[in-house]
Amino acid sequence: MATGAGVRAGLGFRPILEFEGVYDIWPRGNRPEAIRRAAEAFKRRLKTQGEILGVRSVDIATAPYLTQFAFHGAAKTPNPYLSIINRMVVVQYEDFSGARRTLVWEPTEPEGSAAAPFYAQMLERSQRNPVFKALEKLYYQQHTVPEEALATAGVGPGDVDFISFDHLHVQDPRLILPHFPAAKLLVQDREVATLKTMHPMQWAWYVEGGLDGIDPERIELLDGDVELGRGVAIVWTPGHTDGNHSLVINTPDGVWVSSENGVSSDNWQPELSRIPGVRQYSESYGREVCPNANTLEDSIDQYDSMVKEKTLADFSRRDPRWKQILPSSELISSKRQWPVVPTHRHGCIEYGTIAPK
Repeated sequence: MATGAGVRAGLGFRPILEFEGVYDIWPRGNRPEAIRRAAEAFKRRLKTQGEILGVRSVDIATAPYLTQFAFHGAAKTPNPYLSIINRMVVVQYEDFSGARRTLVWEPTEPEGSAAAPFYAQMLERSQRNPVFKALEKLYYQQHTVPEEALATAGVGPGDVDFISFDHLHVQDPRLILPHFPAAKLLVQDREVATLKTMHPMQWAWYVEGGLDGIDPERIELLDGDVELGRGVAIVWTPGHTDGNHSLVINTPDGVWVSSENGVSSDNWQPELSRIPGVRQYSESYGREVCPNANTLEDSIDQYDSMVKEKTLADFSRRDPRWKQILPSSELISSKRQWPVVPTHRHGCIEYGTIAPK
């Protein structure tokens, strides 16, 4: 696969060549080690180029999610639901032309998410059934909106150059882009193609027509792995969706990765998990990760992508057992969903300085 193809001039991007062809390796059993070696090589180079200027993460909303999805059916509990926090991340960095850039990662608009068939059906049931209505009140809470989250980070809508999501599940860019008048949406060309022609296995999670009517100049198509600037990259992590990608940033505490391939640290390091069933899943199947599995477009690709993320991330200075992987939708720690509570939570992150234009 040609990485970085199609990126227009003037944006300061450049392709990442270390990952060229790793997902094409056959047989597939040889891929994890090849991906690991490529990730180690890229990580070394990323860290020599410097750190981002600043980053802030802000919680947007808490939403219900099915327990069976969160841990590939491994978690043992009678509770079918849990709550995950949708988190927005504001990153400021210097691109390779020397310009200060601002990227907003995961600026979720809850109104748009409600139109995805999975949540639309859940809301419809809540209107008909008092039990589901009570569940909605218990598991859903909006904390802020993208504009307020930006203000918390110290910038305004006009300061944002780019927005992006790890994939477009439950996102409606038609509602999101107006919040950021000067920003381009960074999205993999495979993700756009999926939204245009959905397979039945993909349908429940996408907002139909979510890209309809958007000016093509506001969409920047990516084809694989790209470096956005010093200390920041978007790496292609297919499997959860064909066009899934993950955010990688270099900070004073080392490299962080933001992803929705898991909903807690337990997904990437199941051998340390105290959630009943998760460590047993890892040991019984000989797997080093436990995927977030609401879709299984390609479970082997997703597994390999999580290996890629684990290799890129540094260990936490706060707790050196855990990798610095920040779920873009992170499992909350709540008694109501016991015993499915995260063994470790990173919470929000904050480094450096973010300045308005």
